[in-house]
Amino acid sequence: MQTDFTPAQLADPNMAASEAVIRKCVHCGFCTATCPTYTLLGNELDSPRGRIYLIKDMLENERTPSEEVVKHIDRCLSCLSCMTTCPSGVNYMHLVDHARAYIETRYRRPWPERVLRATVAAILPKPERFRAALKVARLAQPVAPLLQGVKPLRAAAAMLKLAPATLPPKAAVTTANASGERGRVVLMQGCAEPVLRPEIRAATVRLLERCGYQVSFAAGEECCGALTHHMGKEKAALQSVRRNVEAWTREIEKGLEAIVITASGCGTTVKDYGYMLRDDPTYADKAAKVSALAKDISEVLEAAGLPERAGHKTLTVAYHPPCSIQHGQKLTTGPQNLLRAAGFNVRLPMDAHLCCGSAGTYNIFQPEIATQLGTRKAETLANLSPDVIATGNIGCAVQISQHTGVPVVHIVELLDWATGGPAPAALESQPG
Repeated sequence: MQTDFTPAQLADPNMAASEAVIRKCVHCGFCTATCPTYTLLGNELDSPRGRIYLIKDMLENERTPSEEVVKHIDRCLSCLSCMTTCPSGVNYMHLVDHARAYIETRYRRPWPERVLRATVAAILPKPERFRAALKVARLAQPVAPLLQGVKPLRAAAAMLKLAPATLPPKAAVTTANASGERGRVVLMQGCAEPVLRPEIRAATVRLLERCGYQVSFAAGEECCGALTHHMGKEKAALQSVRRNVEAWTREIEKGLEAIVITASGCGTTVKDYGYMLRDDPTYADKAAKVSALAKDISEVLEAAGLPERAGHKTLTVAYHPPCSIQHGQKLTTGPQNLLRAAGFNVRLPMDAHLCCGSAGTYNIFQPEIATQLGTRKAETLANLSPDVIATGNIGCAVQISQHTGVPVVHIVELLDWATGGPAPAALESQPG
């Protein structure tokens, strides 16, 4: 795609990076066939190609973002399916993230949106705040239908709806394998996952130790920054990134095999730290080392090999590959191969490449579209007649659970069970 940025504009590293991305686009339209919002809405401006045109015009002419442009950029899930499809190697992820940061600083949203977005950015990345907010949300759920009827408050209603009926108690995870014949790993603690599903972390620790790893946690670690980064709040995102780089660098200096991540949405962002801090002379090298050591839990388990199977009930598992796994990290076969190696009958839905509608905070800010995508995904998974649905991302698990009665678990819960751990909490009523 031809561009006309000025030399002064290209002196900005972010603008130069976006210009290089735009120039790679050849208008072929392959991306439209796999874009969830385009296939759902049929609007060219809700496709990656259409959004690239909007972003090019906005950045090149340094326009104040219009309400129409913001609407279409906001509707993007950042599922990155377009990057898997694109034959030209267009890095749409970096482009849309830059566009969102540009919009955040130059567009004044209506006050209900500003309040809600500021609230989400202040609460969700902080586990203690998130836990307290969920307790309040459960009490406020009866008013959700009233909020649903007021358009500016629909996102608030969606946020209340996502609050679980019961909140699991805090769970302290202890590590036991001090020897770690395979070496030491740091397990990323996360923000939403330990609040909503603490059993995932517990299963991961047991499984990693069974594989021969010494498991540690990094002091000073916080949210990976993905949530605020994808909202365009770049200052807050990079603050979290730098703090994590510092925390993990201290662990790297002690000797470290990997930074293990169980929430694939976080993993995609951490693996991009090197890019995000590429122009920071203090952090660039350290961030690149962190990104190189960041591994999804499935990568670590696949490399180590699963421990001996301990016997369990043979189940049919519908595997939902998170977009951040298959499109963001390009891990397409490892998780399902691990489930098969553990003795499960694994099936994939026909629309495995399409997003479930979670997409970080998308199901809060775009509840109507997210509901349609979630309903469609739940239906295709149910068509597989599974005993359980497995995924590798907490956001996907919560989203799909909203639309199905089939138990939804993280893959590590099944792998832990298959190699000697307890049955997943969602399956405790079934004999194992």
